[in-house]
Amino acid sequence: MYLTRFRINPARRDARKLLTSPQAMHAAVLAGFPHPEDHTRSDARTLWRLDQSTDRQITLYIVSPGQPDLTHLVEQAGWPTIDTWLTRPYQPFLDTLQNGQQWAFRLTANPVRSGRRKDGDDTQRYGHLTADQQTRWLRERTERNGFIIADQPDGQPNLLLHQRQSLRFTRRRGERPVSLVTATYDGVLTIQDVDGFRAALTRGIGHARAYGCGLLTLAPTGRP
Repeated sequence: MYLTRFRINPARRDARKLLTSPQAMHAAVLAGFPHPEDHTRSDARTLWRLDQSTDRQITLYIVSPGQPDLTHLVEQAGWPTIDTWLTRPYQPFLDTLQNGQQWAFRLTANPVRSGRRKDGDDTQRYGHLTADQQTRWLRERTERNGFIIADQPDGQPNLLLHQRQSLRFTRRRGERPVSLVTATYDGVLTIQDVDGFRAALTRGIGHARAYGCGLLTLAPTGRP
């Protein structure tokens, strides 16, 4: 497994296209892997997420089974004259994880529920739109993914929602647009089942993982 960080230059025209279309970004990410087994295996898949910092720097994070070559992405959306991406082996870090550890985390997810369509018996997914619904969605899935949300000193869960948005984009010309609800969660977690937790880190959490959702990343507690 590999973890990659790529700095995006939002001033470039192709970068603006990628930033507004999860389908285009998904295709650009997969183009960095010459062989199918480099981006998808039975025990892991390629996950990606876009983060924007307070100084408006935009970073693309990728977790993947194989090591990517993002030369094409540098030409489209980076700074060709400087190093704009860094890839490191991820497995050594995964091997250090243990039950009981606490980590600060970030997750962009697609909080949805399944419901019956109004025009028939088929079911479809409906996005959760309120902060309470989106918070409940995550808390209902933590234990199955090997962790729980840690409490703050006042007993409230250490969890913050931001960048809650509804996206609409077209996958292919002539097809109906795709609607996608996303929310980014920041907080502190405690590992309870380290094997299940490692699976969540390498396989993702929830739906829409091809569209920038599901990637859980960690940092030491106390670090911004």
